Amino acid sequence: MSSAPDPHDFLDLDAELTEEDRAIRDAVRGYARDHLLDHVADWYESGSLPARELAKGFGELGLLGMHLEGYGCAGTSAVAYGIACRELEAVDSGLRSFVSVQGSLAMFAIHRWGTEDHRTEWLPRMAAGEALGCFGLTEPDAGSDPGGMRTRAVRDGSDWVLNGTKMWITNGTVADVAVVWAQTDEGVRGFVVPTSTPGFTANEVKHKLSLRASLTAELVLEDVRLPGSAAFPEVRGLRGPLSCLNEARYGILFGVVGAARACYRSALEYTLAREQFGQPLASFQLTQRKLADLLVEVNRAGLVALQIGRLKDAGKLHRDQVSFGKLANVRSAIEVARTARSMLGANGISLEYPVMRHMVNLETVLTYEGTEEMHALSLGQAVTGIAAFR
Repeated sequence: MSSAPDPHDFLDLDAELTEEDRAIRDAVRGYARDHLLDHVADWYESGSLPARELAKGFGELGLLGMHLEGYGCAGTSAVAYGIACRELEAVDSGLRSFVSVQGSLAMFAIHRWGTEDHRTEWLPRMAAGEALGCFGLTEPDAGSDPGGMRTRAVRDGSDWVLNGTKMWITNGTVADVAVVWAQTDEGVRGFVVPTSTPGFTANEVKHKLSLRASLTAELVLEDVRLPGSAAFPEVRGLRGPLSCLNEARYGILFGVVGAARACYRSALEYTLAREQFGQPLASFQLTQRKLADLLVEVNRAGLVALQIGRLKDAGKLHRDQVSFGKLANVRSAIEVARTARSMLGANGISLEYPVMRHMVNLETVLTYEGTEEMHALSLGQAVTGIAAFR
């Protein structure tokens, strides 16, 4: 007779991982336990993050651009990268965002669309955590409609001159290089912009109520002059930036499984230990119903992530399947977090426990890299063949 299921991996999903996947899981989980968990509440409360220190540690672990090939990158499987995102987001969405923006946005853009000079100049240092990158697409008036961006690049002799503003840019205040997308007479193009370039300014976004253990910036470009070689040579239009966003969304659909798992575990441990009316909260029927709901959502999200990871490793993943994962798993995670928060009662709002922090972080995750509404419309178009975006 088989043994009872593990309450923390009820469907035994980790048994489906390869030996390499499990080694990466254990390495990231151990690093999180030893270097991140004891500090993340303080970072969240203070609205700060030791970015350079984290980059060095993540670089030594091989997490930065870990799913890319060559140039100092680890070249792991997509599932392994997803597992790393899961373990980081089990601590905080801001930490997964840090790695995701570095590897799946800035590094992926340079790796996929840049010149060989771009790759050799930036990727080895970024993989090692010696250089940080950011990704400038979203603008104050262009979020879900990136084609409406106002940032513009114009030719001046052999140079490009960029003017515009980007908003909600993770790592913007600490980045050494920014991948900036701008309108040109040839359509949208991408540019590799060293942040030391005159005219480039990064202003910290303050007063956030979510994703506080993350550095967010407004990028201002005022007559930023770049050589012609700064532009990505081939890609035109939104195909370039959207390909990068798809990579980031993949990390999200795995990452939020970690946030949901952390909230479920916190609720389970709390209700087993907390007594009311002379017995543990976990002994009451309503509490057990809530725990069962959390258990189902966490494991269902894990199954979705694993299947999408397998499709990606097989080269069969479609962008609409990524939309499915982002929509379904973030929705599940935020419901788990909200329910777990209520199960902890007044203690649920304290930073002593992780659930409220995860809950408000997931409000941001619900919005960025494609809102819930936009992914729902993508799925609607996928099954009907009718675009309802406008």
